[in-house]
Amino acid sequence: MPIKTELWRIDHGLEKVPSSSLEAESRLEAAIDADIGVIDPNLMIIGRQVQTPFGKYIDLLAINPSGDLVVLELKRNKTPREVVAQILDYATWVQELKYDAIASIYNAYAPHSEFETAYAQHFGGPPPEEINQQHRLLIVAAEMDNATERIVNYLSTAFGVPINVVFFQYYRVDGGEFLARSWLIDPAQAEVQAEKGARLRGKELWNGSDFYCSFGEGPRRSWKDAITYGFISAGGGKWYSHTLAMLTSGARVFVFIPQTGYVGVGKVLEEVKPVSEFTVEINGTPTPILNAPLVANAMGENANDPELCEYLVRIQWESTRPLEEAIWEKGMFANQNSACKLRNKFTLERLYEHFSLNT
Repeated sequence: MPIKTELWRIDHGLEKVPSSSLEAESRLEAAIDADIGVIDPNLMIIGRQVQTPFGKYIDLLAINPSGDLVVLELKRNKTPREVVAQILDYATWVQELKYDAIASIYNAYAPHSEFETAYAQHFGGPPPEEINQQHRLLIVAAEMDNATERIVNYLSTAFGVPINVVFFQYYRVDGGEFLARSWLIDPAQAEVQAEKGARLRGKELWNGSDFYCSFGEGPRRSWKDAITYGFISAGGGKWYSHTLAMLTSGARVFVFIPQTGYVGVGKVLEEVKPVSEFTVEINGTPTPILNAPLVANAMGENANDPELCEYLVRIQWESTRPLEEAIWEKGMFANQNSACKLRNKFTLERLYEHFSLNT
C-alpha cells in the first residue's frame, strides 16, 4: 500500500489538516538544497542540476561522511517507470566518478569554495582516501503510487539495489508552513538490503549490526572509566564525534584502542549524548558523569561547546579486556573513524572467537 502522512489539529476538536502535494513538489528542491538535514543531517550537497554525459540533469547530488555519493531525484510529474528508470540511469554514471570529477562537480556548484575545504567544514575532517566506493539512490516525492512502491521494493529486496523513496507533504496552518517526512523503506532496513547488493557486486557484506569503534585513550577519555560506567566516547571536533550518531539502540560495537588492539564488545543501550547530559549510577543514584570519580580528569573539557565537547554512547558490555590483553592480529581491520560498519570477515571471525561469541 502507498505510504501517506496525515495531520490532525486537536486544539479546537479533531480537524484534519489538508496537504498539498503540488505545493510540496514545486518547492522541495530549493528546500532540500538549502538544508539537506531535512532528509539526513549526515549529507552534504555537492551539486544541483548536475549534467550527465547523456544530456540529462541530476536534481541534487550529495555526499556522506564515508565518501559515498547520494543521488536525489524529484518525482515531479514523471511516471513511476520514468523516475525509477531515470535514477538508475544516473547511477550508471555516478558509480564511475573519481575524486577529481567529484571535486569539479562541487566547484561548479559552489565556485567560490574548494571541495576539500567545504567537506572539512561540514564533516569536521578531510575526505576519505577512498571516495565513492558505494552510492545511494533516493527518489523524493510528495505522494506515492502502487507501481513505484512495487518497483522500488523489488529492486531493494530482491537485488540489493541501494534505492529508497522519501515523501514530503506540505501543510499550511494559521499562516505557518510545515513539511512532514516519511520513508517507503525504513532507512536502516534499506541499508541492510544495500549491503546485500554490495556483496553481489564483490564487496564485503555488512551484517546489519556490528560496528567498529575507535576509542582514543588520553586525558579526555579512559578505557577504565568506559568499563566502569558503560560507555564509549569521542570528541575534540565534529570529525571525531559525528560518526557516533550511526550507533542506534541494539547495535553491537567492537572497541579498538589505537596502537593497542580490540579490548571490548558490547550492545548500544542509548544513542549518543553530549557529556553534559550523560549520567551514571553512583550507589544507585543517577549522577552526571562529570561529577563521578574519573580517571580521565579532562573529560569535561569544552563541555559547553557542542563542536568540541566529548560525546558518549551508553553500552552494555558483553566482554572487556585490560589494555595489556588487547586482541590484534595482522590483517585485522582498523581505521581512524570513531564509528563505522565492521564488514571485514577475517576481523569478525577472529573477534567472535576471542570474545567467545556465536554470531
